[in-house]
Amino acid sequence: MEADDVLDSAPTADTAARVREVIAAAGVSQREFARRVVMDPSKLSRSLSGTRRFTAAELARIADEGRVDAGWLLGTRTREVATAPAVTVEGGRPLQIVRETVRLIAEHGFHAVRVADIARACATSSAAIHYHFPGRAELLEAAVRWCMDEDTARRAALLAEADDAAAELRQLIALQTPRTEQQRRQWAVWLDLWAEAARSTAVGRLHSEYYRQWRETVADVVRRGVRQGVFRAEIDPRAAALTLSALIDGLATHVLSVSGPASAAAADAMHAALTAHVDHTILAE
Repeated sequence: MEADDVLDSAPTADTAARVREVIAAAGVSQREFARRVVMDPSKLSRSLSGTRRFTAAELARIADEGRVDAGWLLGTRTREVATAPAVTVEGGRPLQIVRETVRLIAEHGFHAVRVADIARACATSSAAIHYHFPGRAELLEAAVRWCMDEDTARRAALLAEADDAAAELRQLIALQTPRTEQQRRQWAVWLDLWAEAARSTAVGRLHSEYYRQWRETVADVVRRGVRQGVFRAEIDPRAAALTLSALIDGLATHVLSVSGPASAAAADAMHAALTAHVDHTILAE
């Protein structure tokens, strides 16, 4: 059993039913609600079905997002005493914490960031941070998950704008080239993720899942390109996705190693190298 699967004392069915009420009132899908409370969608699904119980921190984030009292979710208070959070921040307190954690990790590295630093950035207390995310490991996992969700959303938006698979692949390359401050920040977090993935089972699973999704996205684009006749018929979509991923990771690491004006030149060189690779090995002649 995972550490975050520790059972609370509330009846699973009653708590799950109340969480379902909160999700229904939010008017969004279960997956979108999981994103808003920075929770693994599969864990939310299992908790709602009764095969695991919500942790106290998860219920705190759900209560914050749903503007209800955590005691009501646990069944220890009536719905009437539920109140909105005392402090209103964009996206809710949990997302504010995660966004500031991502920024601080990108600037200083995960192991250099203290909970007190995150609390200061959020203009709140360390106790408030621990209320939503009890430990550093959970904060890192939440930060990584948020980056994954943001990347997936941007990826979907870009692909929707492309005219064909060749344009889609170029959009994906542009998305992974660290030019903007946001892109560089996300890549800096990925660098910490790679190191932590070697030590943490939970983060390692996130790492594996992100790259599985990314490679499958690239492979799907290549398959469409073959069907459209814009990519070579003999290309192996999975092999092409693996090779392109490896090139992106290696080149992005180099870009992140330089700063100032040199970083822009390195990003341009990275984009040119990736585009040349696609033109020479994937595009139909």
